[in-house]
Amino acid sequence: MPARPEDALTKIDATTAPRRGLWDRPLLLLSMTSMIWAGHAVVGKLAVGEIGPMTLTFLRWSFAVPLIWFAARGSLGRDLPQLRAHWMQILCLGAFGYTAFNALFYLAAYYTGALNMALIQACIPALVLIGAALGFGARPTAPQTLGAVATMAGVAVVASQGDPRRLLALGVNFGDLLLLVACVLYAWYALALRRRPAVSSISFLAAMALAALLTSIPPFIWEVARDGLRWPSARGFGVLLYAAIGPAFVSQLFFMRGVELIGPGRAGVFVNLVPIFGAFMAVALLGEPLKAYHLVALALVIGGIALAQRGRA
Repeated sequence: MPARPEDALTKIDATTAPRRGLWDRPLLLLSMTSMIWAGHAVVGKLAVGEIGPMTLTFLRWSFAVPLIWFAARGSLGRDLPQLRAHWMQILCLGAFGYTAFNALFYLAAYYTGALNMALIQACIPALVLIGAALGFGARPTAPQTLGAVATMAGVAVVASQGDPRRLLALGVNFGDLLLLVACVLYAWYALALRRRPAVSSISFLAAMALAALLTSIPPFIWEVARDGLRWPSARGFGVLLYAAIGPAFVSQLFFMRGVELIGPGRAGVFVNLVPIFGAFMAVALLGEPLKAYHLVALALVIGGIALAQRGRA
């Protein structure tokens, strides 16, 4: 039996190896993670008219926080002093990376399609690459630079609906703009994680989830004051359960386990499947039209991802 989990993926003969459960299959765990995150775009679109975007953001974390804290109960006691010492940093990360991103994501669904939402999210790795170069002096390789340019070009194709004149005339869909702002915030959050406190991943997730819950209260109150309290419909409640149990909880555990088994470099590659899975889900589940510019954008995104991976250290 190899000593390292990653060795088990290649050196164990499938005919003689003991049967492994889901928790020991990193490729399956990470693929399921990407599918859960991709389904979030479909769920965001289904939420329109069924539950308010700020209400969904608040209730999502209200459901998810107890689940995450229960999962983190073994390490929270040990990590609590460090978390308290960095409470302001955690509050800001939760506010921008979780609350603001999700609120803008759900709000964008009122103005744009799930297919656009899935493809535009592909710009987050490129934004992180740009931010790392500008803020930390990181020097991207030539393939990484070309990959980022190709990915951003794909996002521009989606935002302009294949017509560059729309960009020049600032005729971009409002929902696409909201989602781009959300992606910028998430890229900032990803870069800020470089300086996160030295605690276990599950404890940090628990602290971030609590910060997201607290910072989602003001926009929830604003939405209730403006539109009145609207309880989610049956479909809205289903959307809420998916958002709370899937993207906010289960996928986080799957991703952390995948990183534990094969390392962050190899696990991070699977995030690139999100816009691809999401595009096909939007067409198959919502019946959204797949237009020529979507295919062009998808080709640019996939090509950009491939180039960027060639440039990985």
